[in-house]
Amino acid sequence: MGSDAEAVAAARRYAESIADTVIERDRSAAVPVEALAALDASGLLGITVPAEHGGAEVSPRTLAEVIRTIAAVDPAIAQIPQGHFLFVDVLTVWGTAPQQRRLFAEILAGTRLRPDGTRLRPDGTGLRLDGTKYYSTGSITARWIGVSALDEADRLVLAFVERDAPGVSVDDDWDVMGQRATVSGTTALRAVPVDPSLVIPYHRAFEVPQQLGARAQLVHAAIQVGIAGGALRDAGEFVRTRARPFFEAARGGWVDSAAQDPHTILRYGRLATRVRAAEELLRWAADRLHEVGRSPRDARQAAEGSLAVAQAKAFGSEVAAEVASDLFALSGASATDERHDLSRHWRNARTHASHDPVDWKYHHVGNFLLNDVLPPNHGQL
Repeated sequence: MGSDAEAVAAARRYAESIADTVIERDRSAAVPVEALAALDASGLLGITVPAEHGGAEVSPRTLAEVIRTIAAVDPAIAQIPQGHFLFVDVLTVWGTAPQQRRLFAEILAGTRLRPDGTRLRPDGTGLRLDGTKYYSTGSITARWIGVSALDEADRLVLAFVERDAPGVSVDDDWDVMGQRATVSGTTALRAVPVDPSLVIPYHRAFEVPQQLGARAQLVHAAIQVGIAGGALRDAGEFVRTRARPFFEAARGGWVDSAAQDPHTILRYGRLATRVRAAEELLRWAADRLHEVGRSPRDARQAAEGSLAVAQAKAFGSEVAAEVASDLFALSGASATDERHDLSRHWRNARTHASHDPVDWKYHHVGNFLLNDVLPPNHGQL
């Protein structure tokens, strides 16, 4: 895959291929082995790998569009490679040449990375990892796990270990109302051997202006905007093909179908406008990140990139929850029939947004605009 256009086209093909089984994945909460195998084989995992290493090195706008496209069909699947793309960025900016050559080659061959957190300690002539991570999205089927850990000096490092390495166990104890197919169970690491050549001094990334956090948050923003678009799509389809008009409108002879109800038309138009606004805000934020680049020149430029994404993430999260809820106001009681599984949109939106409160996004945006206070320099912004 060599271009932005090819990446978007591949995302559309992949999203279409998993659309018919999304309800099954949501209901079963089982490991989506087939869907993830297809993702790994799609070529999408390598789209942000630098061109000099054989990747497409797509723009942030394209990355956001790829994730949004998949999330509009299944946001749980779209969330699984979020950590993967973060670690591609970490390798690009902070990895050594040997680390890049080894891991980028595996990524381009379909290897998926996944983050977890724990403690790194010396053990004789080598290193060992010990710890437990309770939310391990995608680790259960990843080829490599990127472990963010504290070393002996309490500095943050990033160590890559194979999923099947001795001492690594990943449970499927993920029992929540939404984003079920992420299977974000618990990862336990017990004296896991670590190759010292695959350890990155991750703490250095946050000692200088950076966009790693913003680029990771862009993926999360795209997931929320994708949920909003998917809920709007399904609401429109249900209103047009299944919903019945409210009896007052029908009895008065005003309408023949639910899609002609004036209140439904108004509400749907309002929601469609907000979804479009969220999509455009996402694209604007992605373009801002493209201007800043992976290595911003100073703290202010980094802040501007981070806050652009914060606005897109906060607004997208609100719109996703709103559309997913108003879907039932548009569609009526018949839409609550569990066979349609339309509640998954709201469950997914709320579950995904719960990990990152939008109030803090708006706080940092407002504090910058009103008081010229730069936001914190960490991986969540």
